Amino acid sequence: MTKVFIDGSAGTTGLRIADRLALRQDIELIKLPEALRKDPAARKDAINCADIVFLCLPDAAAIEAVGLVDNPDVKIIDTSTAHRTDPDWAYGFPELLGQRERIAASKRIANPGCHASGFVALIAPL
Repeated sequence: MTKVFIDGSAGTTGLRIADRLALRQDIELIKLPEALRKDPAARKDAINCADIVFLCLPDAAAIEAVGLVDNPDVKIIDTSTAHRTDPDWAYGFPELLGQRERIAASKRIANPGCHASGFVALIAPL
C-alpha cells in the first residue's frame, strides 16, 4: 500500500487532494494530529515515512519541508511556486515533450499551477 503524506493538509489544495485520495483503497494517508501539524519533528517523521509527499505550503515552508527529507526514496510533489524553475525538479506538465518520462523517473516534481498550465497548454503545440 502506498503511504501518502500531505504537508499543509489544512489548506484548500491539501483538503482537495486528501478528499480525492481518501476514496482510494490502495493508499494510506499519513495524518498528523492538529497539535503536531506544524511541529518540525512530527513533520519530518511523517515526510520520511511516506512514499509520496504533497507539499501544499507557501514557498518558504515548502523549501523548509524539502530540507527535512532524509529518505532518498520519498517522492515529493510541490504545489507551491518554490521549485517550478529549479532544473533539479521535474516540471509537472506531462504534455510537454519529454516531461512524462522525466516526471515518472523523478523524486522531485514541481506542480505547474493553473495559470502556467493554461498558458503552456495553449502554446506547446505551436
